[in-house]
Parts: sequence; C-alpha cells; structure tokens
Amino acid sequence: MGVLPGTGGLTRITDKRRVRHDLADIFCTRNEGVRGQKAKDWRLVDAVVKPGQFADAVKARAHELAQGSDRPADGKGVALAPLQRTVDDAGYHYGHVDVAVDRTRRTAALTIRGPATSQPTDIAGIEAAGAKWWPLAMARELDDAILSLRTNELDIGTWLVKTHGDPQSVLAVDSILQRHRDHWLVRETIGLLRRTLARLDVTSRTMFALIEPESCFAGTLLELALAADRAYMASLPDDPAREPRIVVSELNFGTYPMVNGQSRLARRFYDESAPLDAVRNAIGASISPAEAEHLGLVTAAPDDLDWADEIRIALEERASMSPDALTGLEANLRFGGKETMETRIFGRLSAWQNWIFIRPNAIGEKGALKVYGKGGKAQFDFTRV
Repeated sequence: MGVLPGTGGLTRITDKRRVRHDLADIFCTRNEGVRGQKAKDWRLVDAVVKPGQFADAVKARAHELAQGSDRPADGKGVALAPLQRTVDDAGYHYGHVDVAVDRTRRTAALTIRGPATSQPTDIAGIEAAGAKWWPLAMARELDDAILSLRTNELDIGTWLVKTHGDPQSVLAVDSILQRHRDHWLVRETIGLLRRTLARLDVTSRTMFALIEPESCFAGTLLELALAADRAYMASLPDDPAREPRIVVSELNFGTYPMVNGQSRLARRFYDESAPLDAVRNAIGASISPAEAEHLGLVTAAPDDLDWADEIRIALEERASMSPDALTGLEANLRFGGKETMETRIFGRLSAWQNWIFIRPNAIGEKGALKVYGKGGKAQFDFTRV
C-alpha cells in the first residue's frame, strides 16, 4: 500500500472513496489490489456528488440555506474597520490583545485583556457598539495575532497564553452572548469566536496557559486554557486573596466546539460523565488552584516558591525538542478520541506522515533517526510550519 499503519493514509479508501469497510479490508490485504470493474462496483458512487453536478449542488445548497436564514432583510451590517495594530521588535500590539515575542527563548506571550468597560446588555447597544463590541473586537484581534505569528514567526515554537482583567466582566459578556444568541450579530460573533479558538487547535505550536494573579480565565476566555497543551495555575498559600481563580460558564459546554464537533471539556475528559458532571456542578463558582487541579481543569498548580522554576524548566525542555516531533505529538493529543475527517487530517496524516517521517529533523544527516544509537546529538531546524 505504500503507507505506514496508523498514519491516516488508508482512510482515503473509506472516507474519500467511500468503499465499504469490509471490502476495504480485502483491498488493503491483497498484494495485487483490486482493479477494473470490481473497484468501480465497490465504490458507493450513489452517495457522492458527481463532478459535473458539483457546482449546481453547491448553488442549490446555498440557496436553501439563504431561504432559511432569519437575518432581517432590512438589517444593517457592521462595518469592520481595519484593525489598529502596532508591530515592532517586541511583538504585536492591539487594543485587547498583546503579543510579546522573546526571540532568545523562542516564545511568544499572548495576553488577552478582558473588557475594560461595561458592555451593552441589549441588542440596540450591541448594534451601536458594532465592531468595537468587546467580544467581536477581541476575536478579530486574536485571530489576526494567531495568523501573524503562524505566518511571520516560524521559529517561535512556544506560545504562552495569558489573560488579564476581571473574570466577572467576562462572565457578564458570556451572559449577554447566551441571552441574545439568536440575534444575527451575536450569532455571527459567537461563530467568529468559535473559528478563532479552533485556529489554536490546528496550530503547529506548543501552547502553555499561564494562570496568574489578575488573570481572567473565565467562560469564553477559559477556552484558551482548555485549548492549551498544558495549563499552569499559580498557587499562593501565603496570600490566598491574591490567588488567581478560574470560572466555568455554560458556554464551555459546546458553544465553541473544536473542528471534530467536541467541546474542549468533552475532549479533555473523553466524554466521561463523572468528571464532566463535576465541572458542570461548579459553573459560576470561583475555582481556586487546588480545586482546579482536583477537577482536572489545570495541569499543575505550583506554589509561588516553585512557579518560576517549573515554568522555566518546562519551556527549556520544550525548546530542546524537535519541532517536527512536537507537531506530531501535539496534533495527535489534541485530537485523541472521537475521529472525524478533520482529526485524521490534522492529527494523523499531516502530523505524522507529512512531518515525522520525511522531515530533515528526522532523516537528515543530523536528524534524530540518523544519529540514533551512534552517540551523536541531533541538530534541529527549529522552524515550525
């Protein structure tokens, strides 16, 4: 077959060619394969739109969806003015998002700020705020920051995700999003937030969430920590009043699904009811570092004496590893469990076959596979793509 088991290559027979799985099993285990009329007979052609009919099928589907839209015919759109962004040697700077790039450590610290002022609570106020409404403005800026880092900073392999602000202000916005989610502008804003968060899931960078004093990982912004590969939450046993808190809201249970359709909480707990119910029972509560660790919402909760060393060691360890191997590792772990075509592309085929086995970091003259067992040390190109 020319592919390695488990890499995702064989899924094209079942997912793209739509060959029944038992027949595909025969095909994959025959040295001579299957040819001619039998191959055509095995394909479920009736379930596939023929190329000549594709354009018409798309047009008909778009018309059907447009007819079912509840957006008012006389509704006014929102003008999306160009983002106000400053780029300098220190990073990328926006109104609600700041990116500090440390080229020596090959890290970028993304800080998302919560609402600085009270947000409108009714539709008239939301429409009046337009593109300046915090969830819409923040999502646009975060989306731009993610794409800018992915495109322009290829050797910045680790992103440190932080937040700053009042958790209650974020939860107030969550309440507004929940209450008015059927209004077209609110619905589109939720959709933008969902797509922006999903970009993190398919980004080939290490992501660590750092939950520190004055953080606001609550509700919608808690999704950032849930999307991260690890989440560290600072514990302050001698100053509990300053300890950071995280807060779960209803929006964490499916409003912002990953590309595989799962919520990040469901992915985290493999859809098991007991841990999910425990987290659901904590909705609205101010969760301390110890409680967050007990609920499984964070990776670790180091105290203030160990915090700096734990984070430093974690970053140094990550920076020493092959970025290609990390791409395969992270993508597979982010999309473990429930399988869809997207998970097979991002978590299996692209992550392993396209990155691990054919990249110079593995098979080059100084690649890990070439020097393995020879006493030499691998030399890595730290570019991430």
